[in-house]
Amino acid sequence: MNSPNNTDSLHPLEIQVLRELGKYPQPLSDLQLASHTELAPSQVSMAVGWLLTKQLVSLSSETTTTYVSLTTVGAQYHQTNSSPLEWILQTVKSAVHDGSSPTVKDLQGTGKFQPSELSRAIGILKKEGVLQMGAGGVLEITGKDSDTMRDLRSLLNQVQEGARPLDSFASGHQTLLRQYAVKRGNTQEPFRIDDHTERTYVLTDEGRNLLPHLREGAAQEISQLTPELLKDGSWRHVSFRKYSINLRPPRLAVGRRHSYREFLDTVKYKLTSMGFQEMRGELIETEFWDMDALFMPQFHPARAIHDVYFVKNPKMAKKIQEPFLSRVGQVHRDGGTSGSKGWKYEYDPERAKRLVLRSQGTAVSARTLAQNPPVPGKFFSIARCFRYDNVDATHATDFFQVEGIVLGSDINFRTLLGLLQLFATEMAQAKEIRFFPAYFPFTEPSVELHVRHPKLGWMELGGAGLFRSEVTIPLGVTVPVIAWGLGLDRMAMIALGIQDIRDLFTSDLEAVRNMRRHF
Repeated sequence: MNSPNNTDSLHPLEIQVLRELGKYPQPLSDLQLASHTELAPSQVSMAVGWLLTKQLVSLSSETTTTYVSLTTVGAQYHQTNSSPLEWILQTVKSAVHDGSSPTVKDLQGTGKFQPSELSRAIGILKKEGVLQMGAGGVLEITGKDSDTMRDLRSLLNQVQEGARPLDSFASGHQTLLRQYAVKRGNTQEPFRIDDHTERTYVLTDEGRNLLPHLREGAAQEISQLTPELLKDGSWRHVSFRKYSINLRPPRLAVGRRHSYREFLDTVKYKLTSMGFQEMRGELIETEFWDMDALFMPQFHPARAIHDVYFVKNPKMAKKIQEPFLSRVGQVHRDGGTSGSKGWKYEYDPERAKRLVLRSQGTAVSARTLAQNPPVPGKFFSIARCFRYDNVDATHATDFFQVEGIVLGSDINFRTLLGLLQLFATEMAQAKEIRFFPAYFPFTEPSVELHVRHPKLGWMELGGAGLFRSEVTIPLGVTVPVIAWGLGLDRMAMIALGIQDIRDLFTSDLEAVRNMRRHF
């Protein structure tokens, strides 16, 4: 509640607006207040906002009007009398008069307008029967008049005098104005349509009671004590504006990164600080790099339509890079130079071109090995993967994997186990860890990493192993390579303390986490 005792805390701008509103019995708009007080519109808006908060002023009315104005493009059309419609007709007429046969390509070659502008204008003129396409794509004038060109010129002449309400035009002209108005992604239009909201304000009873108590000379008050005032002593002879410590401070809507996004960034930071280099790959991959290069036979059940998402269009890649296609095909048939007997089937290079949504992050590792990486070397990627699965608390149809490889002549299986333990404790914040023997077509020996979730119990975090020679030899690598793929979503569930993988992607993860604590 404001009273005569606290009018000293009013800002000079507020006092000016209050006095102006007190002069008139009828409500005043923003523009009227700015005109009468000679304040900038932004200053009036700021002062009115403060007064509304203090309940000294109330909103009397609010009306929204749609206005039409010219853009710089429209002003140019008006000044030069040369919109695309007019220019096309003039250009074609001049060309015919000179004995030439203009085509659409000739018009585009002038660079006068964008191809999209010319195409739309030519389409309108053809639809109205003003232009027609002759033999060889030659543009011909029929002699008819263009209603669109006439109406557009009339609208340009009307709007150039100043912004006008949209509803002041006939319905047909309103349609044309909207057609040629600036839109998202297309700024090269002659008209702009904007909504302007006009608000009017009146004094409340409390504001009217304050009028006799408003102080004089508020405009000359000082709101800040500056070094200059202190230095020359002039602070002794000025009036300082008082302020109220009871007013609420402005509310700050502080943004922050999503908790899962922060977790992914933390994982990336920790891996790079350990000396790993990041690998990147595409979401759409060929069966060759997603499976064949990893020594997964083409008859493997994990490649069925119920486990992998196949791309409908286009279905195939154009080609697979050589010599990797030939080498991998040979390994599948009889083992090639890897020392293996292979899978003993007739490898189909055409099937290897089929496109799929990446089903495992190891495809990125395969491509990296084929690029002659440095030895020794450490690489990782945070890869989004897709698999056909039933969604539940620990499974989703798309998920993130952190996967990587380490190359070196002196690495072994114990090196891998040490890395996995480090990842589980550092990134997933796991307290209990287990290793289990496993089988994967592309690693030998293989291991699964399991960790205990505080609510869901033991869960598989991912798999790892040493790449088989059937994987490394065809890709040109002759040193041991350890590889792993860990489920980042499940790591995040443990690190962030949530019980359902679907909660990772909610907009308010913190609220979900707090809610779970009560059940």
